[in-house]
Amino acid sequence: MNSRLRLDKRELILAKGAEVMTRRGYHGAGVQEIVQAAGVPKGSFYHYFASKEDFAQQALQAVYGPRLQRYAEALSNPALTPRERILGYYAELVEHFARQEKREYHCFIGSLSFEMAELSPLIGAQVDAILQRSADILQHCLEQAQAAGELSAEEDCNNLASFIASAWQGALTRLKVSSNTRVLDDFLQRLQLLLRA
Repeated sequence: MNSRLRLDKRELILAKGAEVMTRRGYHGAGVQEIVQAAGVPKGSFYHYFASKEDFAQQALQAVYGPRLQRYAEALSNPALTPRERILGYYAELVEHFARQEKREYHCFIGSLSFEMAELSPLIGAQVDAILQRSADILQHCLEQAQAAGELSAEEDCNNLASFIASAWQGALTRLKVSSNTRVLDDFLQRLQLLLRA
């Protein structure tokens, strides 16, 4: 029971702290603000995390581990063709942002990459590994599309996956700046053109 409570408290700090760090950035989020958001004493933070940098690394895994799992599941759905999986996944994300009353986007991994990639090689390497894993999942689905004749046999799936992943991150950055989902619509329109045989 005690181990479950300890795990729950750690997960609570990770969840609430990641929200704070996503909104305020790495440098803008102090340990005190993180523990206040989680409703735990400051000593609890240092019981589970050696430092704020250690917290950020563990929070990245806690946030993006499940997201990558959902992405992999969506892009391996046997009920859809590979092309349908990719287009459907990104169309759902675009619709999600379009439904928001206040159109804004705060990206945990984006904030950390801008602030910390050069200052913390450990965080930079972890961010890069997460982004690469996402591109690898997409590449696998693109290769399936190619095998199914949905994509040109001449297409370089590794390069295309890297391009799509980078374009999506760029579109999200524009969304954060402009709060206008047109940039996401543009991305989706171009993606449809890219994924043609």
